[in-house]
Amino acid sequence: MEGVELINAGWLSILPPLLAIVLALLTKEVILSLTAGVLSGMLIYAGCAGGDFIEALINVPRMMAEQIGGNGMMLLFLSLLGALVIVVTMAGGSRAYGNWAHKKIRSRTAGKFLTWLLGVVIFIDDYFNCLTVGTVMRPVTDKLGISREKLAYIIDATAAPICIIAPISSWAVAVASQVGEGGFETFLQAIPYNLYALMTFVMVGIICFTRFDFGPMRKAELRRQAEGAEQKEEAMDTDADGIHASDRGTIWDLIVPVLVLIAASIVCMAYVGGWAQGVPFVEAIGENPTLGLTLGALIALIVAFAMYIPRRLVKFRDFMGGITQGVKSMVPAMVILVLAWSLSSTCRYMLGTGDFVSDMVAKSGISLSFLPAVIFAVAAFISFSTGTAWGTFGILLPIAAAACQAEPSVLIVTIGAVLAGSVFGDHCSPISDTTILSSAGAKCDHIAHVSTQIPYAILVAAVSFVGYLIAGFVRSPWLPLLISAALLLLAAFVISRREARRDRAS
Repeated sequence: MEGVELINAGWLSILPPLLAIVLALLTKEVILSLTAGVLSGMLIYAGCAGGDFIEALINVPRMMAEQIGGNGMMLLFLSLLGALVIVVTMAGGSRAYGNWAHKKIRSRTAGKFLTWLLGVVIFIDDYFNCLTVGTVMRPVTDKLGISREKLAYIIDATAAPICIIAPISSWAVAVASQVGEGGFETFLQAIPYNLYALMTFVMVGIICFTRFDFGPMRKAELRRQAEGAEQKEEAMDTDADGIHASDRGTIWDLIVPVLVLIAASIVCMAYVGGWAQGVPFVEAIGENPTLGLTLGALIALIVAFAMYIPRRLVKFRDFMGGITQGVKSMVPAMVILVLAWSLSSTCRYMLGTGDFVSDMVAKSGISLSFLPAVIFAVAAFISFSTGTAWGTFGILLPIAAAACQAEPSVLIVTIGAVLAGSVFGDHCSPISDTTILSSAGAKCDHIAHVSTQIPYAILVAAVSFVGYLIAGFVRSPWLPLLISAALLLLAAFVISRREARRDRAS
């Protein structure tokens, strides 16, 4: 923000994100909580920099306006995607797909697995993943009696955790650019050490193929199943979100726009990144992914217009009204995103939250064998507090590289730990953009999504931490992977037995 310099706020720098998180969990009002976090950050900055309350108050809308301007392309993409979702629904594509899926996919296991598979396939970008998977699978999971909370978790768990281990993604390019020379090769070597992402993949598999649930998620699933078959059948005949859907739409009226969206987004990301000028494909898609996604969404909307209007599935006036309605449907998510970006920028560029925590680690004098586990915990804390994985590994990767100069054999392990800890917060923090978009994609209450998935994320993080304790000594990924996976399976078994005893007792 113009006229603002980074200050060293010390331990006060961690208060704004903590305040936002605690308030969100207590009040269930995420917009109010994020606003309070941003305002508290501005007050701390004003106090340390010699400002006053009026200046702090003015800086809140200034920061929000700067985030809107800096992320305008992302907001435009969300608007176009919201418009596409509405017009596809109006044409009857979503309804036809839901009816087809209801006939072909009759088990909850198949519904969860298909959601998981689609999330893995769409690995190019986490934003794209969250909204596309939610749009396509929500009618299916609703009719199978799968809770919106469970859908949101599967979407979230196959967004950032998959992108961070996918060589062809915007994330891979971002990491490689932070590492420097030989960055992409280093990224590839670090993939087996990204225990949190890999164990999250295992966790989703367990959830898909078993009845494993615990904590708030179990309550959400039982509540959804208790609604009964009668309500599910009623849902089949109800137009989504009160939108009048054509009864002449076919499954292709959904599939074609979605396939065009995927293909056009990939091609456009590569094109705007310079692929046509000789830039390698992997680097090109990470150069300006948001512009590519926006162009892809625009092309998909044009294709939908060409498909629906001539066949009179949707009238011209209704199509244009659907675009307006689609943009409106994304406003709550966009407001939350702007506030989350504002809080993250306040912490990173004004208060130095990440620098404070990383300096504490650098001065601790921890043995290099314990460094991967410690830096995983620190990265997880920073990313959860700030809601950004990219900002976290941008801070910690240089520190990890400097700390491991004396012992290069631990460097790849530590880089894997940095990336794993960074993706933890991006996955489950209430102020993370992908967490917010997963809620939006599943049309699930945001705080309900956060509260139901945090126990799962913490369980995976705990077994990953044990894996990093081992990896720091053995300097090989295979034993830590096996032990982490075994611990996760054991924990799932023990928790399942405990929940079964509770059910029998009740």
